[in-house]
Amino acid sequence: MKNIKIMVNGLPGQMAEAAASEAIRDERVTLIPCSLTGPEITRNTHTVENVDISLITPEKRDEKISDLIQTQGPFISVDYTHPSAVNANARYYCEKNLPFVMGTTGGDRELLLSTVAASGIPAVIAPNMAKQIVGLQAMMEFAADNFQDLFRGYSLSVRESHQKGKADTSGTAVAMVKYFNGMGVPFSVDRIQKERDPETQEKSWGVPREHLPGHAWHTYTLVSEDGTVKFEFTHNVNGRAIYAKGTMDAVCFLQKKIEEGVTGKAFTMIEVMKGRL
Repeated sequence: MKNIKIMVNGLPGQMAEAAASEAIRDERVTLIPCSLTGPEITRNTHTVENVDISLITPEKRDEKISDLIQTQGPFISVDYTHPSAVNANARYYCEKNLPFVMGTTGGDRELLLSTVAASGIPAVIAPNMAKQIVGLQAMMEFAADNFQDLFRGYSLSVRESHQKGKADTSGTAVAMVKYFNGMGVPFSVDRIQKERDPETQEKSWGVPREHLPGHAWHTYTLVSEDGTVKFEFTHNVNGRAIYAKGTMDAVCFLQKKIEEGVTGKAFTMIEVMKGRL
């Protein structure tokens, strides 16, 4: 039986749509047919899986959220909005005591964590909701913590390709750079090669045409000083289903933490995965 009510914010954005679609199919949750959206959105509704979802612009959100709290009872907010709105949205959720799952990348991440720490709610905050990729990151983090000189002397190049509408650099690539730094490779995130041109993605990278509007391709290449050794790590995702499924697991994990009375704590996807969902 569906018992976790969620509100997916960021429609008509594509990742928000993927999350809403997954929520409609996931028997563990019930989707509230409302979504906070940006001031530039002029339409009143957006349809996902034959469900009409009301779009709420900033000037109407206080009144509508108050109504939802009264009529729906407790619910979890899922945020797939825009990097520029990350911190303001988190502050709003905390002020309204709305536990949330933040899949949106960008913003001031330290401020994001401190905002939750000072609040009365728990949250799940992750730049990547794909459990398999997060698992890879966990392995890399272990290596960074335990083998600090593993790749000392190696050069690193990082390439990432996402759909044209993605505004910021991949949060996953940024995190991976940190792990390589921990393994002895000096590399700054501003050297990440970011591709957003569909023609280049299709012709030079080989991204399938049908997935140009939604993909996440990453390659990390390490080469030894003398050029005789090369290591390459690649993870290519077409579509958004892998993130949407992970998001629903994060929602269920967060619900457990709410029921345990946890407040002021931001959890990661690694912690979600350790919850064995």
